[in-house]
Amino acid sequence: MSSQDMLKNASTLASYNVLLQVMFRVLTFLLNAFTLRFVSKELIGVVNVRLTLLYSTLVFLSREAFRRACLSGGTDHNWRQVINLLWLALPLGVLWASLLVCVWLWLLEVPDPLTIPHYGPAVGLFALAALQELLAEPLWVLAQAHMFVRLKVVAESLAMVAKCVLTVVLVVSAPQWGLYIFSAAQLVYTGFLVLCYFVYFLRFLGSGEANRKYFPLQRVADLLPSSVEGEPVIDWTLARLTWSFFKQSFLKQILTEGERYVMTFLNVLSFGEQGVYDIVNNLGSMVARFIFLPIEESFYVFFAKVLERGRDVRQQKQEEVAIAAEVLECLLKLVLVIGLIITVFGYAYSHLALDIYGGSLLSSGAGPSLLRCYSSYVLLLAINGITECFVFAAMSKEEVDRYNLVMLALSISFLLLSYMLTWWAGGIGFILANCLNMGLRILHSLFYIHRYFLSSQWTPLRGLRPSPLLLLALALSAVLTALSEGVFCCDGGWLLRLVHIAVGAGCLLCVLVTVLLTETKLVQFVRTQLLPRYGKKHT
Repeated sequence: MSSQDMLKNASTLASYNVLLQVMFRVLTFLLNAFTLRFVSKELIGVVNVRLTLLYSTLVFLSREAFRRACLSGGTDHNWRQVINLLWLALPLGVLWASLLVCVWLWLLEVPDPLTIPHYGPAVGLFALAALQELLAEPLWVLAQAHMFVRLKVVAESLAMVAKCVLTVVLVVSAPQWGLYIFSAAQLVYTGFLVLCYFVYFLRFLGSGEANRKYFPLQRVADLLPSSVEGEPVIDWTLARLTWSFFKQSFLKQILTEGERYVMTFLNVLSFGEQGVYDIVNNLGSMVARFIFLPIEESFYVFFAKVLERGRDVRQQKQEEVAIAAEVLECLLKLVLVIGLIITVFGYAYSHLALDIYGGSLLSSGAGPSLLRCYSSYVLLLAINGITECFVFAAMSKEEVDRYNLVMLALSISFLLLSYMLTWWAGGIGFILANCLNMGLRILHSLFYIHRYFLSSQWTPLRGLRPSPLLLLALALSAVLTALSEGVFCCDGGWLLRLVHIAVGAGCLLCVLVTVLLTETKLVQFVRTQLLPRYGKKHT
């Protein structure tokens, strides 16, 4: 497959992933708004912070290293050995589940059983849901490596819809079940996910489509662990790379979920405060998750296939390096523009958004300040996602090992900063600590990218320089929307709120027109690579 074909497939995958994440976040957004009317903020805190942290930690530590290693190098693998390696995620998950369940039950503070009952069974059920999801891991990697872009969309869409429907029904009909409701919903989600992947591959393997695509596996039995006499059971090169990524994933998880670990293990916020913080955090990260994360995941696959890991840029195919550099520049410009827009407009519309979403429960107190700070943090999230996406695809095994030491230092500093800043500034301290650590990670990645392309003619970091006219439009928008908030929002009734919204809409339109006029290369990239071309697919 040529680099142009891989770029096209990665772009299509990113587009589908963005649509998928939009649906996910909208459903989660509506689900949280609905459940706020039926359950306490303490229950929301336990579910969204304590139990979700157990689930995400178990899944991430069990599979992330396998994913990154096995997706390196494209489809040029001995897939029997890769499948054998991927199935090791399940026993690893069992080991992590045994350890984490003990920690969650016996080392952490247990919620008051009178206000939040069924905590113990809920811990076990969330761990079981994580193990259930690991059953689909070999199939997920196969689908990603061979660009089965629709499979992930369909599987995760069905699973999310089933989870939301069950949650709504149980919250309305049996709110006294408490944590059992959310545990059952999580089990249904992972069950649907696994079922969809297995049904798809049961139908696909051995079919005419599989033969036309020269798919490396022919029988359902090929999806299970097996060995062939005379060859190793697993690819030891990938196994060593997996071990390197595993050490890194442990540190990356601390950085990614650091504030939840501090909340969970150090008890700096009550369960109710954790619930409010998590709702604001989810609202603030909505755009980051449904736009930036899918782009990062999809283009990591692209960069990992186009670039030869660990090799100097002069020793690689110059055509493919040129494409990678151009794509990196456009992606950096894209996420920078989106991040700046969110930062500017997030400041003036945080209070209104929280008041509409959760009423005085969220808009009073620290809620608006939290969301304003998070709007600035989104800009750093956007840039870091793309820069690390490229760096992790280009690093050699030895460089990955060295970077693990950097991640270790960042993890320790983040935990210390989170603890100190939270005692000083409450929930805002978590966001400030995240900003500082994210800034350091970005600096490391920028330095690596600069050195990587230093001996070549390409300078993809130009993508971080927006046009002066765009910066002027953003600055004027920031001033106008801040003045509008002070005059029209948010205690004067809905008519004045609508005026405030209209001011923001007008400013946003001016900014978007400025982007169209000044960032022509970016506009061309988005139109030709990221927007799905459904018409061509059906003709």
